[in-house]
Amino acid sequence: MSRALLALVSVLLLSVPVQAETAWKLVGTYPHDPAAFTEGLFFHDGALYESTGLEGQSDIRKVELKSGKVLSRRIVAEPYFGEGIVNWKDRLISLTWRHRQGFVWKLNDFSPVATFRYEGEGWGLTQDGRSIIMSDGTAQLRFLDPNTLTERRRITVRWNGRPVERLNELEYVKGEIWANIWYDDRIARIDPQSGQVIDWVDIAPLVKARGTKESEAVANGIAYDAKGDRIFVTGKNWTKLFEIRLAH
Repeated sequence: MSRALLALVSVLLLSVPVQAETAWKLVGTYPHDPAAFTEGLFFHDGALYESTGLEGQSDIRKVELKSGKVLSRRIVAEPYFGEGIVNWKDRLISLTWRHRQGFVWKLNDFSPVATFRYEGEGWGLTQDGRSIIMSDGTAQLRFLDPNTLTERRRITVRWNGRPVERLNELEYVKGEIWANIWYDDRIARIDPQSGQVIDWVDIAPLVKARGTKESEAVANGIAYDAKGDRIFVTGKNWTKLFEIRLAH
């Protein structure tokens, strides 16, 4: 084997998981607005909450799961590009992409409450009951005080010792942080203390069934119904939202 070929094989081996990816099965399929450029998603009190991006098209919405009907909506005014959202008590917190501007809204009617600032870009949000967890498109996750929205700590997400870049939409699932990776069909399952990727959930079959072939229609949207133990996934401009269950 030549040195060049050996080097190529080594790179490929480093990029392939050293253990089997998490097995899952499809439980259900629901309609999803194909005009929604999904940036944030969570499930709360029987409904989905979703944020969409693109300047002039960004909004925050409450969505009926079974029908995909938008129940209520708040436009995020230009020039902001809407990003991740998360609930905290009676509030909804949202990010914008490059303006370093965050917003706090009332969860029940999306009326504005406050604004806050952060360094770098805003991508995804979730919460673990103690902290708001934020991604910024790098391999780092920030843990914010939920009341002041100031940073408490950071972790670097790694797989096989290498940083996992482009962390995007986030969800907290049974003590793990799940993260979409921009332009990757896999969801990372992350240890919130060490930052190590525990395993991967490969949803490539769902990407093929998303209902669109647009290059920007990437997987981006994870929601967890803790009471019903249900996991939902979708993506930007997908026509469908899928319910999956891990095979235990």
